[in-house]
Amino acid sequence: MPAGAGRHGPPQGRHLCWLLCAFTLKLCQAEAPVREEKLSVSTSNLPCWLVEEFVVAEECAPCSNFQAKTTPECGSTGYVEKITCSSSKRNEFKSCRSALMEQHLFWKFEGAVVSVALVFACLVIVRQRQLDRKALEKVRKQIESI
Repeated sequence: MPAGAGRHGPPQGRHLCWLLCAFTLKLCQAEAPVREEKLSVSTSNLPCWLVEEFVVAEECAPCSNFQAKTTPECGSTGYVEKITCSSSKRNEFKSCRSALMEQHLFWKFEGAVVSVALVFACLVIVRQRQLDRKALEKVRKQIESI
């Protein structure tokens, strides 16, 4: 009989995995209900860079103190770039993410991952020593009872 013949569906060990996947999918759908209302979007309220092509006039740079207080685009990242929209010729500011900021975030994440790994490595070592002591005690008791 060829391998896999007579089996229907996934192997027995994978039923739990599929069940957990289905449960997680249902849970995510329950937490994020779909809104049925339709919003009318007027292009006049949107920034020009969302609806037309643009050219970057000034590269991504940190916001000055004045810009941070007066320009709402500075609020989310602290960096803006000046753009010129092609069709309307409007100059606007657009929030951006600088390479330096991304690098700092990356190294913070790496540091957190290494820290967590070190903590769990220490926990493994401590637990292994406890188990070794228990095993040694059992061997001693067996030797003493002989």
